[in-house]
Amino acid sequence: MTMPPPFDPAPGAPVCVALSGGMDSLALLHALAADVAVRARGLRALHVDHGMQPDARAWAGRCEAACARLGLRCDVVAVHVDPAGLGREGAAREARHAAFADALRPGEWLAVAHHLDDQAETFLLRALRASGVDGLGAMSPLRPFAAGWMWRPWLGQPRERIAAYARALGLDWVDDPSNDDPSLDRVFLRRHVLPLLRERWPHAASALAASAAHARDAAALLASEDARALATCAGGWPDELRIAPLLELPAARRSRVLRAWVASLGLPPLPARGLAAAERDLLQARPDASPRFDWSGATLRAWGGLLHAATAGPPPAAFDVAWDGTRVLALPDGGRLALEPAGMQGAGIEGSDAAPAAASVPRAWRVRSRRGGERIRLPGRGHHHALKHLLQEARIPPWRRERLPLLVDGDEVLAAGDVVVGARLAGWLREHGLALRWTPPAPRPGPHRSG
Repeated sequence: MTMPPPFDPAPGAPVCVALSGGMDSLALLHALAADVAVRARGLRALHVDHGMQPDARAWAGRCEAACARLGLRCDVVAVHVDPAGLGREGAAREARHAAFADALRPGEWLAVAHHLDDQAETFLLRALRASGVDGLGAMSPLRPFAAGWMWRPWLGQPRERIAAYARALGLDWVDDPSNDDPSLDRVFLRRHVLPLLRERWPHAASALAASAAHARDAAALLASEDARALATCAGGWPDELRIAPLLELPAARRSRVLRAWVASLGLPPLPARGLAAAERDLLQARPDASPRFDWSGATLRAWGGLLHAATAGPPPAAFDVAWDGTRVLALPDGGRLALEPAGMQGAGIEGSDAAPAAASVPRAWRVRSRRGGERIRLPGRGHHHALKHLLQEARIPPWRRERLPLLVDGDEVLAAGDVVVGARLAGWLREHGLALRWTPPAPRPGPHRSG
């Protein structure tokens, strides 16, 4: 028996099979290994050892042996699964996906053996959790993932056909005991609900999977409108939204825009209670208030007509480093400080660590964190001002103020990021045709569910 060739919208990309050792993934590995073109472009396997079963290490060995018989490389990655918060299934999935993301090479396709029955189960689980149209779209056949793509070539194939193919090949697969644990929602659906549905509607799995495809189509149409609405609310930074235009959107669109924005920052999905908190507390907050909502290691804050989303955590640690300005300075929190040709800000900071600064850069410069009480003299002013007051007058949000690096020469503050530039530094930059540029740290992605 043979399986239909997997759809291949981008010939030439190398493939990495997510190999659990179970029937589905082992069958997919054999099907891809039998394809001369797939082998030629590069084929390997990746096994994630969750350490959740007594035989976990033996399973890894069986995956390695199966790959060795096919002449393929098999990488094994051990992960730690912490069920707190997400539960056993969710935590294992997040740990697995994080391992996949770390191991995937640029442009590589991660082939996952999800099939039609998996899609039907996912649709039912999402419906039972009151998911909207995005969630009901369940799993995508192909989507961007980490440095490459997540590919589900058998999403339209029923489990029965894959099982027949595996038996015909005489494959020796791993049976995971958790697949028989009815306390797990997916197993309960698989063992009790879907068989009952098929008694009445034999095509139940296909129908549910088709409904998921319709939901994905609808979600794609909504997403294009979400993107346009999001653009109208954009703030000065990717992690900021302006509240006023956000409030002009219909409530349903506003919820979608907030979720799309949070997702674009690589943060965990904003839960329903987060949307409720945004409507109740954040979007209606007084300009001088700073309410916040925390979830899954992320935080949403409102201040001065802006919303801000980022990973939650303690204030940045204190630092003090020397800098001569000749290279881009990587800051401890992930931000960067650089000198660039005036009028070309941003042209070179991402592509090179070298800065186009003159050799006469003062070598006594240091870059440090704020300590409080700093003062600075602005161009055209004869006296010094409290930096705190200048930042408040400039309407710099609290979350950006706390991360501003200070450029100093001895006890003299030359600049706070590129937000406040003192008289002495302004003159020196003008003389050398340079500009100071500070790039704040990008949001750090947290664990999140993927479709």
